[in-house]
Amino acid sequence: MYKNSRGRPGAVLAAVAVAQFAVALDLSVVNVALPAIRTALGFAPLDLSWVVHVYALTLGGFLLLGGRACDLYGRRRLFVLGLVIFGLCSLAGGLAQAPWQLIAARAGQGLGAAAATPATLAMLTTTFPEGPQRVRALGVWSGVNAAGGALGVLAGGLLTQYAGWRWVMLINLPIVAVALALVRAGVPGEARPARRERLDVLGAVLATGGVGLLVTGVVRTDAQGWDSPATWTMLVAAAILLAAFVVTESRAPAPLLRLSLLRSRWVAGANMLVFFSTAGQFAAFYFVSLYMQQVLGMSAAATGAAFLPFSVSLVAGSIVATRVTAARTLRASLVPGALLAAAGLAWFAFISPYGGFLTDVLGPCIITGIGVGLVIAPIVAAATTGVAPHEAGMASGLINSSRQLGGCIGLAALAAIAAHRTGTATDPAALNDGYALGLAIAAALFVLAAVVAIGVLPRRQAETPAPQPPTTAENRLEGTPS
Repeated sequence: MYKNSRGRPGAVLAAVAVAQFAVALDLSVVNVALPAIRTALGFAPLDLSWVVHVYALTLGGFLLLGGRACDLYGRRRLFVLGLVIFGLCSLAGGLAQAPWQLIAARAGQGLGAAAATPATLAMLTTTFPEGPQRVRALGVWSGVNAAGGALGVLAGGLLTQYAGWRWVMLINLPIVAVALALVRAGVPGEARPARRERLDVLGAVLATGGVGLLVTGVVRTDAQGWDSPATWTMLVAAAILLAAFVVTESRAPAPLLRLSLLRSRWVAGANMLVFFSTAGQFAAFYFVSLYMQQVLGMSAAATGAAFLPFSVSLVAGSIVATRVTAARTLRASLVPGALLAAAGLAWFAFISPYGGFLTDVLGPCIITGIGVGLVIAPIVAAATTGVAPHEAGMASGLINSSRQLGGCIGLAALAAIAAHRTGTATDPAALNDGYALGLAIAAALFVLAAVVAIGVLPRRQAETPAPQPPTTAENRLEGTPS
């Protein structure tokens, strides 16, 4: 048994939940503050978007590396290191006096989050055994992750309006302090290895470079367009690096990602499912937020508050998911959840330029939230089903990479499609048509997620990936005989 499983499960879950809330919060908390940041620091219009994009870029690019590092050097150590980096860079961002300083701080936040996020999942999967206990714990993690992203819009609006834009960065400091205190109180230390396995440096460079170029190429389509030579140069380079990564990992003695892990229908299916569902979810957040502000004329703070019903519904769906999966299987929650989310987004696609919050937002928001809650609670459990403790970080880094890539690519692609439908028009009716089309495609992505759940995930819980034996360094890390 992995040593961390003898700690205090409640303290582990609390520390993980608090830390993940901060990581998710920072994906959206700065969005509403961007106009104030531009005025205060003198950002050029085309550079301002990097305050958002650089965080997603470094987070997505380093997740696989962070996941493998926490397997080799310790979940708790990487968790604490990531939180410290995240907190220090949040402080630096809050004190920034020039655009480059804020962008560098946001990049550092993403790097810290890339270390802490896979460690949070690895700590949960090595603390809670497979079955209802793990599903409940991962449901809390997923619910907090989604709630942090949803509440970030509200928090960003309130902090910017009443405390100043710097507090969208500084708010992380007390959150990080609470998480570190919980780690100290209830998460046990790990045995220091006598000899550390060498990290797969070549694989790390190829994976980080490939994912980084992919994310950069996609997020810059808002300024360069999908038909730009610069966009396609980055995407082709990303494809070459990722192909080289696959070849390297198939030959590496201690790979960053063991490719045979993907032979498991649980692991492969869960990563496909989370890619499609997150692509739809992130895009839906984007379109509904713009619809309420640019079509319905709601303020930023009111728009943030309007996402509260979604957050409450998501938590309700997560609670139902834990009960369903405890009595049946993970598929019993994933399939209806994806279809319910698709139905909610399809309802959203009927938004009207003459509508209102009660008629066009509240109902589909509740339906979509319940559906997403039914999906996010068991999806991480599916992605880690049967994964050996010494590869928990690897599997966690993989599922988080799929989540980040799905959200980034889905948002950029659907935003481009919506913008093409809208054209150069700026009137509410034209904007409404573009948002409605994007929401309809987001619904289709959740239908694809349901198809994956039906066609790829096993019907029975019994199938698990064949784990590889831990290396000598990993044995020593976990305190087992080599």
